[in-house]
This record gives sequence, C-alpha cells and structure tokens, in this order.
Amino acid sequence: MLRAAALLLLFLFSTLLAGAQRKMATVSGTVLDEQERRLANVSVTVLGRQQGIRTGDSGTFRLQVPADRAFALVFTYSGYRSYQQNFLLNEGERDSVTVRLEPGATVLGEVVVQDARERTEAGLIRPNPKNVINLPTPVTGVESLIKVFVGSSNELTSQYNVRGGSYDENLIYVNDFEIFRPYLVRSGQQEGLSFINPALVRNISFYNGGFQARYGDKMSSVLDIQYNKPKAFAGSAYVGLLEQGVHVEGSGARERFTYLLGLRNRSNRNLLSRQETQGAYTPASNDVQGLFTYQWNAMWSSEVLVNFSQTRFSLVPAFSQLTSSVFSPLFTSNLGVDIYFEGREKDQYNTGMTGLATTWQPRKNLRLKLLASRFRNQEWENRDISGAYLFGDRDFDPNSATFGLIVNPLGAGISQDFARNRLDITNDNISHKGALDAGRHQWQWGLVYDRTKISDRLHEWEYQDSAGYSLPYSPTLLALNKVLRNTARLDVNRFSGYLQDNLAFRNGARTYTVQAGVRFNYNDLNGELLVSPRLGASWKPAWKKDIIFRAAVGAYHQPPFYRELRRYDGTVNRDLKAQRSLQAVAGLDYNFMGLGRPLRLTIEGYYKHLTNVVPYDIDNVRVRYFGENSAKAYAAGLEMRLFGEIVKDAESWLSIGLMRTRENLEGDTYKVYTLDSLKQPIDSSTVEGGWLRRPTDRLLTVGLFFQDYLATNKNFKVYLNTIYGTNLPYNIPGSVKYRNALFIQPYLRVDIGFSALLLDGDKAKRRSHSPFRNFENIWASLEVFNLIDRPNTISYLLVKDFEGNTFTMPNRLTPRLLNFKIIARW
Repeated sequence: MLRAAALLLLFLFSTLLAGAQRKMATVSGTVLDEQERRLANVSVTVLGRQQGIRTGDSGTFRLQVPADRAFALVFTYSGYRSYQQNFLLNEGERDSVTVRLEPGATVLGEVVVQDARERTEAGLIRPNPKNVINLPTPVTGVESLIKVFVGSSNELTSQYNVRGGSYDENLIYVNDFEIFRPYLVRSGQQEGLSFINPALVRNISFYNGGFQARYGDKMSSVLDIQYNKPKAFAGSAYVGLLEQGVHVEGSGARERFTYLLGLRNRSNRNLLSRQETQGAYTPASNDVQGLFTYQWNAMWSSEVLVNFSQTRFSLVPAFSQLTSSVFSPLFTSNLGVDIYFEGREKDQYNTGMTGLATTWQPRKNLRLKLLASRFRNQEWENRDISGAYLFGDRDFDPNSATFGLIVNPLGAGISQDFARNRLDITNDNISHKGALDAGRHQWQWGLVYDRTKISDRLHEWEYQDSAGYSLPYSPTLLALNKVLRNTARLDVNRFSGYLQDNLAFRNGARTYTVQAGVRFNYNDLNGELLVSPRLGASWKPAWKKDIIFRAAVGAYHQPPFYRELRRYDGTVNRDLKAQRSLQAVAGLDYNFMGLGRPLRLTIEGYYKHLTNVVPYDIDNVRVRYFGENSAKAYAAGLEMRLFGEIVKDAESWLSIGLMRTRENLEGDTYKVYTLDSLKQPIDSSTVEGGWLRRPTDRLLTVGLFFQDYLATNKNFKVYLNTIYGTNLPYNIPGSVKYRNALFIQPYLRVDIGFSALLLDGDKAKRRSHSPFRNFENIWASLEVFNLIDRPNTISYLLVKDFEGNTFTMPNRLTPRLLNFKIIARW
C-alpha cells in the first residue's frame, strides 16, 4: 500500500512536467585548464539534474544527453570557475567539445540543515521562507504559502481554515509573541496586509494539528515564525502593481546589536477594478515593522519587536450586475440582477503591537526568557448604502438591441444598509518561558498572564423590500429587516501555563522520541479552569527504508474570545464556555528516490471529537457565531504531501487532503406537514436537523507549487501555484430546515509567474561608478493571476421573485489579472 500510494503521487506530480525525453544524443569532449593541461575528476552534469559523470585521467568525458530540446552542460572543478555550455542536438547526433576552465573561487550553494523535528513531530510542516516571494498569488505573505497545504476559498484574504476549523481557531506567533488580527473585516476586499513581513522571516514552522502543550489554547493550528538575526548590512526592495516594500538589516557594536526594519504598502485598486460591483474603490494598507536585538554579554540578551499597521477601505458603489450560472427549471435562460447604488462605505483598521523580551542563559543547558507585550486594535465601520434592483431574465443575444439587459422582470426592490460600528481591543501580556536540557530529557515550561480590555459599540440596521422577501409585513408601521444595537465593555484576566518533557533515545538502530506535556488555562470571565494533557511520539525502525512513524493525541480547549461571545443579535454571552476537542493524529514520513531525485512523502490521518461547540456561519471572510455552546461536532480526514526537487535546486510540492466535518445542533427542530388532496395541512410531525455539514466541510483539497527554469539558463524561472477544493455548504440566513443547504461551487485557482534575472551577483564584472555596484541581484517578474479565468464564487445574494420563489445569485471573486514587479537585493 505504501509503495502504491507513493507511485500514485509520483504519477500525479509527473503529469505536470514536460515528460521524460526518451530520444537521446551524445556529447563527448576534453576539459583543459588555463595552461592547456587536461583536468581529471571534473564534474559534468546536465543543468537541472543531480547525477552526472566525471572526466577521466585524460580529462575526457562522454555523456548521453536528451535530444530534440535545448539543454546545458555544467562543468565544475575545485579552484576553478564553473562553466556552462548550451546544446540543441538531434536524435542520435554526436557532438564533441573542448572546454577550458578559468581559475577562480568556486561558488558553493547554500547548505540547508534539515531540522529533525520536521520528521518526528506530528503535523509539522517547515516550508522554505524564500518561496514566499516567488509564490504567484494576489496576496503576498507566509499565509499564502500555507494555503497550498491546507487549501483556500478566497484569494483576497490571508485567512485560512485547517482541518475543518474556522480561522479563529489558529494560533500565530512571531519570535514567541502571540499575534492578533482585526475582527470586524467582512470581506477580502477590506483586508489589509498580513502581520508577518516575509522579507524578515528566517524560519517557518506550521502545525496543522497535534501540536504540543507549549503552544496555546486553540483547536486547529499553529504558525510559528522566527525572524532573521542579521550579521551584516543587507536589504531588499520590491515594486509591483499591487504592493511595494523595502527592508534593511544589519549589525553594529561588534555584532552585539542587530536590527531589522521593514515597510510595506498595498493597494488592491487594480485587483478590484473588475469586480462585479463597479464603483470607486479606495483600498490602502501600510505597515512598518522592526526587530531590534542586543547581546549584553554571554548570558543576557534582549529584543524589541514593534509593529504598526493601518488599513483604510473606501467604496462608493455605482452599479452591480450579477448573473446566475445555474438554470432554473421554471425558466429557459440565465437569470440576472441589476443593482443601482447610492451612498458610501468607509472602514478603518489600526493595529499596533510592542513586545519586549529578555533572555538569560546562565548555563549552556538552561535558558530563561521573560516577555511583555501590548497589542492595540482599533476598528471603525461606517456604511450607509442604498440600492434599487431589478431581477429577471437577461438577454444574451449579441445581435439584440437589449443585449445584456433585463428583458423579463421577475422581481424588484430596494434596500438600505446602515452601520456605525466601533471596536477597541487592548491586550497586555506578561509571560515566562524556560528550557532545561537534562541529557535525554529536555524540559520546557511557561507561565502567561493576559489582560484583555474590550470596548464595542454596535449600531447597524438593514431595510429590505424585495417583493415580500425580507420585509416583515405590517399594515400600520415600517419594520426594519434587521436591527443590531448594543454596547459592551469587558475586562478579562487569563492565566495559563504548561510543562512539557521532550525525550529522545535509541534502542539499537531504532530511534524513539516522546513529547509529553500538560496545559492549564483559567479566565475570570466565566470562571472556567481547563486542563489539557497532550502526548506526541515517533518511531524510526531499523529498516533499510528511511521511514519514521509518528502520532499525537491530546485535549485542545479554546476559551472564547470576543467574537465567539457575540450572538447574532449583537448581545454578549458572558457565560459562554470553552469549546473542547479531543484529537488523535497518526502518520508516517518516508524519504526515497523517485524520478532520479530524493523525494519525501508524508501521510497523516486525523480525527477530532468536539463538544461545547459554538456554531458559526461564514460569509466571505466574516465569521458570525451563535454565541451559545449549542452543538457537538467531529472532523476526520487523511492528508498526503510529496516534497522534492523535481528540478535540481527548485523545490516543489503536492498536497492532497480528504476530509469530512459535521455538526449536530441543539434545538434545530422544524415541522413537517402532511397535506391532503387540496394541499391543506392535515397532520404535522417534528423533525430534528441531525448531523449537518459544517461551513468548512470540503471533501477534497489539492494544492500544488511547482518551480522550473530553462534547460539552458537558470536565470529564467517559472512558478506555478494551483489550488483546488470541492464544494462548500452555504447557510440560508434564519433557516433551520435548510441550514447549510446551499452549495458554493468548487474552487479552482491557477496562478503562474515568470521571473528573469536582470542583474546577477558577480560584482567583479561591474564598473566602480555603476549605480548597481552594491546590489546582489535584481529580478523582474510577470504574474498571471487566475490563469484560466475561472469565476469562483465566495457567497450568494438571495432574491425572491413576485411569486415568492427564492433564487441565488453568486458573488464572484477576481477574474484574470496581470501583475508586474521588480525585486532587488543588496
């Protein structure tokens, strides 16, 4: 079964390549030095391949090479400059060359030391942070790289869902500081920059389940980021149509002091210009972030992490034209909605964070760290938009005078959406973390105190007249469809901590690791004390094949934060209890040779049993909770990932996930009526909703990131990013009988990027007065987003006709778009 699964994944991966060329030719020749002497043991390889040959004692070589396509031979020898020669040979053709190598320093590639944790800890993925800038995606950031592994439904956001959980179930750390995000954002168009600046990142550790007790109290995943600690002055800058940024780094005071400083600016105006809702979009996001460290002496060091980001979103909508791609059995043509707007939306999100950490290492095996941080988040929503719409059959005959217009009206109405919301959240944190290496045992512990202050003013209402769809009928007064008005002030104190032992030992040729720990959490909002034991283990048997088996089991409890506390009607449930989850994960990690390359296959199966669940709905990126512990749920699945350099020095990976997640809500009963011949009710029965699909229930997820370069020149590269996910449920608001009965069509996204090296790293060839003399390299990239121009759906607009029939009109995501950017490093 293992070999069959590996071969299946290899087959899927190889179909994306050009294919192995069976037509061959022959190249032979002699390699000489600067004095025309023959050189023995010179490495001769085809560019992009790891295997090759060496010249014999006479300095000659003979090599079988691919025919009918361009390729390059690379000659390398210690103490001499590498030499590359391009070829294009016909089938069976023989070519003979004489190569002369020039003396010079040999440039060695970067040596990557693999962290053993990546193979022994369940759920751990450690992607290369350098791939972040190469990944073609509308939203640049580490989170976009994570989406290749866990899937996505929206390219406009950095949010992601892991193994059936909502985005609020994910933990994010930067240099051990926990990171928070804005809460009122409703759509990807409004979202700004991710907190994580990819230009500053050194290491990425992503746990998609089964994470250890040393991490916090959430139920789905952990993204643990470590920033660089520079040793010399360097930097980078990039300019694109969507985003611009610059960063500098360096050290001083005999390398005791180091600094990282990054600035970014982003505008989605070009990305939103072809949205279905036409209007004046003014989205703007910018941030500044810095990390400063100082090594006081051999035992003491300190660091300061600061960040300030601001996002402003303004929209003056004018017109929206929606068309349903699903035929109705009552009508023979596609349906459309034309909406004409008046009004404006203006939102603002300010986030500031300051963290100070001091580390004391009195002995080599003992490390103590004290951290203090403050996070401040201020958000404003101001919206007053009215719209008048016409619904009916749309004319798609290009020869008709009414082409594109509604020709058979089926419904009409008006609506007004008003909001004046403000949210202010301040989180103060003091924590201690320690580590003691005691031989086979490595002990880790921590204590955390959090104080969160929340001030929320909610004032929004909605008026709708949609042919009787949403307007509560009253003959004597004007009723609003929705009114939310509430003011809440919370002051919550939390105490948490953990103790964990990491054990590694050998028994002959077998290797074992164990991570055993326990967490506690207490908050004074509801007075709940939580204890969460967690256990992880791995076993490497004494086999010839390089296989490691790993597993994890534990309790994962999530105390409610503010968004879970707020009910649909805007009131706050201060007695809400923590959601609870028991999780089990088991899998393997297998290193093997395939397609002439070293590859790595990981397989993991998981099961989550959830209680005290707070149900929620997802509308675009907005998560709306019920505010009650009124459900139980489960999630089960299987994930497979294949990593490797299919092309030498170009890492690629394929991820496949299967999952089912269901929930059973309390009180979701409804009446079913028995009708007589005149369709009059004569009897009724009460039916329970039972197990329903959760909003994140997606059966199949496939993610692919592939890199390649020209066979004759590594300076021209291509990057392919593909994500596919089967359909998702979509909730009909206010419906018990048809909760999550709608379906969002499968998501398919293909983005491709092309990069060309404009300036290489050989500074010796540059003139002293050149303005580029200090640059390491400069790249130019052309990206094509949504290459296949697929109209992916993010949500639905529900419309009723004059007869009371309800129709769904899809709200689409972004169409095909070009992006150009230049990246410089020094």
